[in-house]
Amino acid sequence: MKIYFRILRYAPNLGLRLTQFFIYAVLAVIFNATYLGLIQPMLDVLFKQKLGQSIPPIPEFSYTIDYLKQVFNHYFIGIVNTEGPLNALMFVCLCIVIGVFLSNLFRYLERMAASIVKVDVVKNIRMDVFNKVTNMHIGYFNDQRKGDLISRFTNDVAEVEGAVVNSLKSVFKEPITLIVFIVMLFMISSQLALFTLIVLPLTGGVIAEIIKRLKKRAEQSQETMGRIVNILDEAFGGMRVIYAFNARNFLLKRIDDESTFHRKVNLSISRKNELASPLSELLGVIIVAVILYYGGRTVLSGSGELDSSSFLLFLTIYASMIQPAKNFSNGITSLQKGITSARRIFEVIDAQPAIQDKPGAVALPSFQHSIEFRHVTFGYTKEKTVLNDINVIIPKGKTIALVGPSGGGKSTLADLVPRFYDPQQGEVCIDGKPLTDYQLESIRKEMGIVTQESILFNDTIFNNIAFGLENVSEEDVIRAAKVANAHEFIVRTEDGYQTKIGERGSKLSGGQRQRLSIARAVLKNPPILILDEATSALDSESEKLVQDALTKLMENRTSIVIAHRLSTIQHADEILVIQDGKIMERGKHEQLMQQGGLYTKLTEIQKV
Repeated sequence: MKIYFRILRYAPNLGLRLTQFFIYAVLAVIFNATYLGLIQPMLDVLFKQKLGQSIPPIPEFSYTIDYLKQVFNHYFIGIVNTEGPLNALMFVCLCIVIGVFLSNLFRYLERMAASIVKVDVVKNIRMDVFNKVTNMHIGYFNDQRKGDLISRFTNDVAEVEGAVVNSLKSVFKEPITLIVFIVMLFMISSQLALFTLIVLPLTGGVIAEIIKRLKKRAEQSQETMGRIVNILDEAFGGMRVIYAFNARNFLLKRIDDESTFHRKVNLSISRKNELASPLSELLGVIIVAVILYYGGRTVLSGSGELDSSSFLLFLTIYASMIQPAKNFSNGITSLQKGITSARRIFEVIDAQPAIQDKPGAVALPSFQHSIEFRHVTFGYTKEKTVLNDINVIIPKGKTIALVGPSGGGKSTLADLVPRFYDPQQGEVCIDGKPLTDYQLESIRKEMGIVTQESILFNDTIFNNIAFGLENVSEEDVIRAAKVANAHEFIVRTEDGYQTKIGERGSKLSGGQRQRLSIARAVLKNPPILILDEATSALDSESEKLVQDALTKLMENRTSIVIAHRLSTIQHADEILVIQDGKIMERGKHEQLMQQGGLYTKLTEIQKV
């Protein structure tokens, strides 16, 4: 229940909402019980049992059910004696209609109160999950399956949504109904009422055993759905490769294997879930049969506390208890599935970001002097380091190029500057102070990043260039696009800057996508720029346009350039040759060529 109440806390004004729910639920149950209780006086009229009785006086006021019953009998018997049985029957029928109307009115209000809690909980949980996931460090997404995260955001939240509504309606409301009905049964016949209590522990034991077996299967179902969503996400994003390598049947088999296991698990869940209701109903009918025999014998003998109308009312009320009991058992099983899903959601929410602001962190003022790496050592795992004792100073306004064989640590070194990762030893500083002294958002506000893979969104060209910025004018966007050599191709598109570019910019060429990424960085106008192999995947013509745009972008900025094509970084103020996590050579292009080392070798290879 601790997890369940944690779910409910996502609803604002929870105390008020639950109070409203319980008030409406209690009133709905009371009026439901009232119109059921009117069955007996209706039967008394039909059986002519109240004819000739003296009219009882109105009792002194008290907060008891017996007081209400005696007041009703006063007016009811008075109508029977003065107006006749037919008018008395009309009076009872009118009371039944009023009772049903009020019962359904409060039932509607109760369900609306539950629905308000539900929609608030779902919305706030989703926002909390998204907020937490987007606050995680980059390495978190390397360890997690994207499909599993999406499944928790969608399928698991949907299970929680159903659990909230079903639990409020069934687990919390139905016990109120059962208690009221049991009290009514004891008022009619205490002996017969004792029989009704026999079914409760039997049903409870059966349901408890079913729930115990249901829990494990519910976890397996949600985990399998996460794997299925992950396969689908990868497949839809890689259809070109799938077609090129005739891998369709391979993927079909993967989906079929996961779907078959998911079917097996869900069938087991359904078997247990659907078993709870008929079992509880069977036990209830058995008890009804016992009550029917015992109560019928008492009525026929004429020696007990029951007359025929009271016995029929007892049976009616008990029969009305069966459905709330079934709803209660179904609500318990649904709640168990919801709690299982909630655990998966809270695993994400409770995960602590590896990179976060330390207490007392301040906003980074405008960049003034330099970026410095002081004895920096870093590894993605403790067992293997990627960078070893790196010492670099990047003065403001200078361009530093990182070159070397693949896997040497170039991108990792650049990722430490915006604090995508923190070094295991040493520190990265801006203007002499460690990055950890500054707030993350203020650090990244000073930086623009253009990567080899252009990250674009299924939106307009305008919104992709202005991404993350507010109150951006069309003139500013056009000016940035011109600097990035993108304006000419943009105006030739169907709707210009309002053209939708498709999933990941699929309607554009690689060079066009990259120039939009550069335009985005130009519009942000950051003092620090990181270019991670921004031209390596382009053809010669596109590379020339992009390189020209990058040259304009780098003017008067502090730039860290990771380059595969060494011809693009010969103008750099300093070139760092990185291999196996160490700086092997450093200097300008001419100096490194004279040394005849690794840089010279890499340059000669590219000339071939």
